[in-house]
Amino acid sequence: MKVAVTGASGFVGGHVVNALAQHRDVEIVTVSRRRLSAERLPPGVDQVTLDIAAATDADYDRIGRPDILIHLAWGGLPNYLSPHHFDAELPAQYRFLRGLIEAGLPSLLVTGTCYEYGMLTGELSEEMTGAPVNAYAQAKTALHDQLQALQASTPFALTWARLFYLWGPGQAAGSLFPLLRAAVERGDPRFPMSQGDQLRDYLPIEQAARILVALALHREDLGIVNVCSGKPISIRSLVEQWLRDNGWRIDLEFGAFPYPAYEPLAFWGSTAKLDGLLSSDAGGARSPNGPRHS
Repeated sequence: MKVAVTGASGFVGGHVVNALAQHRDVEIVTVSRRRLSAERLPPGVDQVTLDIAAATDADYDRIGRPDILIHLAWGGLPNYLSPHHFDAELPAQYRFLRGLIEAGLPSLLVTGTCYEYGMLTGELSEEMTGAPVNAYAQAKTALHDQLQALQASTPFALTWARLFYLWGPGQAAGSLFPLLRAAVERGDPRFPMSQGDQLRDYLPIEQAARILVALALHREDLGIVNVCSGKPISIRSLVEQWLRDNGWRIDLEFGAFPYPAYEPLAFWGSTAKLDGLLSSDAGGARSPNGPRHS
């Protein structure tokens, strides 16, 4: 089985490639705009350099006609409010994916975002109708709609994996965990942050990567699936946990930053659908998501 991964040079992509490498029957192809150094990849991985914005009819052949595509690539982040997401990213993304599908790609997993739920609060499940309020989430929602419409004329299996909050090695320097670690390493006396009362759903990146691979290897039309822990935690508690786990010392300056206007105060994902899919995996293997949280 051949699996291609776009965005392989990114935070999520690198971990997904490593998770795929644990499956001996999988041939891996990475797809990125620049060639990756060999030490960043497991042995035997094929590389293809390709710019999604310059898609051609030959792209499916160029990436080796994979059985599955795990599509992680998306530009313009972390600026969630930029019109780039609609003006440039959305049309380029759809043109690229439609070309692969019409050329014969049978199975596609695309990562979406929990921001697609908009300002809904509490536990969020896949059957809820969201109303995204930032340009990034609106463009992702539009791409999902376009791919669903394409299925009517060109059947293919589509899984839309809605990512909640991820953290871990390789994360962008401007994310919460790397910012905290950098402040500690510099010897800063204080770490400025929001009030920290907001409830979020955080998942270690290694765990999220294993989940994405498990979903993709189903090779079925799974629809929308939350990729999350199902366990809400306040940002304050999360940061304090990181400090304890790593033996770090720094004073937390709560209230230094306002809450983002495009996020509700409290939301987390339901894992009911995810747990059902993972528990049905052949062989009764232990779920990559671990125990279900209630």
